[in-house]
Amino acid sequence: MWLLDKMLRKLVRKGRLVITDHDGKVYDYGEAAATPLRLRLTDRGAALHIARDPRVGAGEAYMDGRMLVEPPHDIRDLVLLVMSQKEAQSAARPPSPLLRFAEKAVSRLDQWNDRRRSSRNVVRHYGLTRQFYELFLDEDRQYSMAYYRDPANTLERAQVDKKALIAAKLRLGPKPDGNPMRVLDIGGGWGGMALYLNRHFGCEVLGVSLAPDQVAFANERAEAAGVADKVQFRLTDYRDVTGSFDRILSVGMFEHVGALNFDEFFAKTRSLLADDGIMLTHTIGRQTPPGSTDKWTRKYIFPGGYIPAMSETVAAMERTGWEVSDIEVLRYHYACTLAEWYNRTVQHEAEITALYDARLYRMWQFYLAGAEQSFRHGPMVNFHIQSVRSRDAVPMTRDYITAEAARLSALDRAPEWHLSRAPRAAAE
Repeated sequence: MWLLDKMLRKLVRKGRLVITDHDGKVYDYGEAAATPLRLRLTDRGAALHIARDPRVGAGEAYMDGRMLVEPPHDIRDLVLLVMSQKEAQSAARPPSPLLRFAEKAVSRLDQWNDRRRSSRNVVRHYGLTRQFYELFLDEDRQYSMAYYRDPANTLERAQVDKKALIAAKLRLGPKPDGNPMRVLDIGGGWGGMALYLNRHFGCEVLGVSLAPDQVAFANERAEAAGVADKVQFRLTDYRDVTGSFDRILSVGMFEHVGALNFDEFFAKTRSLLADDGIMLTHTIGRQTPPGSTDKWTRKYIFPGGYIPAMSETVAAMERTGWEVSDIEVLRYHYACTLAEWYNRTVQHEAEITALYDARLYRMWQFYLAGAEQSFRHGPMVNFHIQSVRSRDAVPMTRDYITAEAARLSALDRAPEWHLSRAPRAAAE
């Protein structure tokens, strides 16, 4: 415990953290007058496991039940307490240049996403059952940032508004010859975005993904809606897509490309877009220079993933011939989204544990809590990057985006989410 004790005495300056070690000895950190957040370590090696590599060790100790957060607090409160210690963190001695180089090298190597490795990485995360995702997502299974026009809105309302905003930026409608536009949806998700575009604009949409269950479920939804001839989903790598598309959409997929493959991604998508077409890239981004993916996330959540900086994303677009026509930085929206996913996950602890086990439930808690705080107090945001082959593909001003998003938002009533819905689905 001595090493962890030494670290925490330097780190915890705000709030109060009280740890009871496996032998009953109590350690107290921070402000004596503050309400304590209490942890309990359950075995002799837990403290050392955390101290040797806190960014990985704390998550693993929590997942394995070696570190317990005592009620009325939970792991989200602990993550918030740690993330709030910004001054102490900035005053801490930074890692050596050699260590930083090694961490960056390992992270970059993990991003070598050829077709075989990309497929394996996607299945690691998105291969969890559809019943699992039903337990915490909205009715449409949007597994990406919602758009909170009002922070008090429900997740369901915010996801409807997200789809409206994306569609507005794509400038959809019949082509001059009267035929419907062809849209490529890279990633595809659970099919909700593609079906939305078809329902409101009559688009023909091809969704491509490397997640088998998502592709199967999305095709089931298209069949049930009677639009399987217009909206199709294929289990294929975007690099193997051929043809020409009037619009290209990538929502929550670019984070899985890896910095080594940015040029390949943008060169391929540009080759698929019609001369007067528009592409929208919706991605998590960092408000810092290029960096690396933390070890715990690489190991347990998004193997091969990388959160891009704006500088390296736009540089790759420049190198591959794109013109950037609009950029929007969306702050805090994902924090609100993740907070609601976390709440719904906690509400369904019993169902998630029954589907998998307590370890996966705690892993998912730790992931959502850490991600929320990265968007609320850390450097993470979302980027919307609209790009074109020809600059006259979009109007001179962006007023059309606001007007069309408002029109579309007014068309759809957000469904209500009920606790009773998800457990029934999990039992199917």
